[in-house]
Amino acid sequence: MDSRYDMRFTGSGGQGVILASIILAEAAVISGLHTAQSQSYGPEARGGLCRAEVIISKDEILYPRIITPTFLLALTQSSLDKYSQSISKDCIVVADSSLTVPDSLDPSRVVCLPILETASEKVGKAMTANVVAVGAINSLLGLFDDASLEEAVRRHIPAGTEELNLKALHAGMELVS
Repeated sequence: MDSRYDMRFTGSGGQGVILASIILAEAAVISGLHTAQSQSYGPEARGGLCRAEVIISKDEILYPRIITPTFLLALTQSSLDKYSQSISKDCIVVADSSLTVPDSLDPSRVVCLPILETASEKVGKAMTANVVAVGAINSLLGLFDDASLEEAVRRHIPAGTEELNLKALHAGMELVS
């Protein structure tokens, strides 16, 4: 892992982007790293734009908010269009493959993955797209070992959905490997 990631997760309310950021923050804690997590609520809670942020660092975090993200996840076109305007040229962008990437983004910094399709078709539940994304992000960035990430998922999903969510996690990992 690099020394620090300032990560922004975006999509539509109800897609689980907040939970995805919480799972990655939990995996950071399990792995002995420093982390800060925040999220937006309000009218975004169901259907509108939704944003969550997590900072993961090997060093102490002195300010818990993200100024300029070094990583962006976008699951909807409107979130990609809005939040890609405020990123650095070095930001890594993971976008669902159904989205149209703005011309302003450096194609070498954008990774398009079939996150939503994988959740619906391979895992069998569209609502697991957030966990698919977590697996893909971890494989892409090399943040945590599999055991730490699996433990973080188990801690934050409803009882009885462990098998489904671990299937989603591994399906996401396979998108990048």
